[in-house]
Amino acid sequence: MAQQELKKAALQILEDSMIGTLATIKDNKPHSRYMTFFNDEFTLYTATSKQTQKVDELEKNPNAHILLGYEGEGEGDSFLEIEGQMSLRDDREMIDKVWTEHLRGWFEGPDDTNLIILAITPSRVRLMNRKGKEPQTIEL
Repeated sequence: MAQQELKKAALQILEDSMIGTLATIKDNKPHSRYMTFFNDEFTLYTATSKQTQKVDELEKNPNAHILLGYEGEGEGDSFLEIEGQMSLRDDREMIDKVWTEHLRGWFEGPDDTNLIILAITPSRVRLMNRKGKEPQTIEL
């Protein structure tokens, strides 16, 4: 599959799949949790609290691994494996871009002082499980 087609397929998965797993490093071991992701092309964003372990873990090791897209249907259910570097964003523009009313379960609103955005800049994206095909790396 040509790189342009791979990118298109991967971006479609990112648009269709907002819930995925975020793995960070805690005490030299993987630490995974489900998160809601927003994307701008291949850069991912997720809201979190400044008081969470994710922020502490990022400060010690900014590497992250994300799985997005698997729907549980079995073979041929494509998904993405994304490796990247996390950084923190607390600027108004980014908070406004990511904020949805669904976040009210965790935050008082977009002005909540504990709200911060994790930005994940990918270093590697692989398209997985395309009907038995080998994983395919997308050139960024």
